[in-house]
Amino acid sequence: MPAADDAPWYRRLGPGLITGAADDDPSGIATYAQAGAQMGTGMLWTLLLTLPLMISIQLVSARLGRVSGQGVVANIRRHQSPWLAYAFVALVTLANIINVGADIAAMGDSVRLLLGGATAWYACLFAVFTLVLQVWMPYRRYARYLQWTALSLLAYVATAFVVKVDWVHALHDTVVPRLHWSKDYAMTLVAVFGTTISPYLFVWQAAGEVEETRLAEDEAPLKKAPWQAKDQLARIRIDTTVGMVVSALIAFCIMLTAAYALHTHGVTQIETCAQAAEALKPVAGRFAQTLFAVGVIGTGLLAVPVLAGSAAYAAAEAFQWHSSLEAKVHRAPKFYLFLALVMAVATVMVFLPIEPFKLLYWAAVLNGVAATPVMVMLQLMSRRKAVMGPFRSSRLLHGTAWLATLSMCASTLLFFVLAVRGS
Repeated sequence: MPAADDAPWYRRLGPGLITGAADDDPSGIATYAQAGAQMGTGMLWTLLLTLPLMISIQLVSARLGRVSGQGVVANIRRHQSPWLAYAFVALVTLANIINVGADIAAMGDSVRLLLGGATAWYACLFAVFTLVLQVWMPYRRYARYLQWTALSLLAYVATAFVVKVDWVHALHDTVVPRLHWSKDYAMTLVAVFGTTISPYLFVWQAAGEVEETRLAEDEAPLKKAPWQAKDQLARIRIDTTVGMVVSALIAFCIMLTAAYALHTHGVTQIETCAQAAEALKPVAGRFAQTLFAVGVIGTGLLAVPVLAGSAAYAAAEAFQWHSSLEAKVHRAPKFYLFLALVMAVATVMVFLPIEPFKLLYWAAVLNGVAATPVMVMLQLMSRRKAVMGPFRSSRLLHGTAWLATLSMCASTLLFFVLAVRGS
């Protein structure tokens, strides 16, 4: 087996790749598709802007976990305030419950498209199935198989080259922002930012690095094993960059496909999963709904454990419980009980009289609103010597991550200002 620093780049992929794959969850699919249908190519620029921003903030999260040996919330509790950690848990748990509820509702609705029946009961089956897998199967083994189901999202890449795309116009709108002073535009902007740069992704990637450190006998937090820094920080850069680039590419193709398959044909509002599936007709024909359903179910099965797990990790770090998705239930009972509670409350949401697709979109908006305070805390810790020792973020990484934070904050404030003014 090659030495760690001689290993090929694909052997270095781990928490960052899974985080990137989970970023294109059903909520992400819904948000990017709605943005493309509603705004055409007018929001492609957001994906170019957010790519370096999401890489930077995820790098900050991953480095925090690998250097300190503790997750985001554990560091907040230790270096800021226990009460701030509890508030953080409440914020992330609320956002994640809504996101989990939206995701499993969309998964249930996707099955209904194919088989008929009741969306809510299919969603309940998915909730039970994913909870059982999280409890009884180590997540790393589970995710290794489910990453392949996310390959169905490549259908959007194929469709982008099948539909009639004005590439000159699309690339222009990718590079040159087209801004509109309206509440709908601001809400879509917040949704795109929120589904691309979400609080649960920060918690998850930091927790993933902590798990990797615990499971590897020859590894330790970099504050205790600084000689491992060169290789581990290089791995984190590769892992995170590849994961976020893949995520952004899929998002770009979803938005572009919806713009040319829906918006140009007069479909500017997507209310249901069936309407969203129409975007795949140019490449899948009568199998469009099947392909859409496989994509939503595959990404949902991958993302739901990330959402529920990140909430459970946050709670465990705040209340100092033993936590690990690799552990047996009797070794981390409070952790798994909280995870089950998140899944149970989220499942209740599928019985609400709200279209699953609209719920997905609003979950993204909520993530956008919740992200700013979390990002501020990450930034404050990433440069503290007490937290990071000699491995504090570089000025370039710190500056780019602050730009991500300010961009998220500005889009949220714009939305609230326009909502109050009724624009």
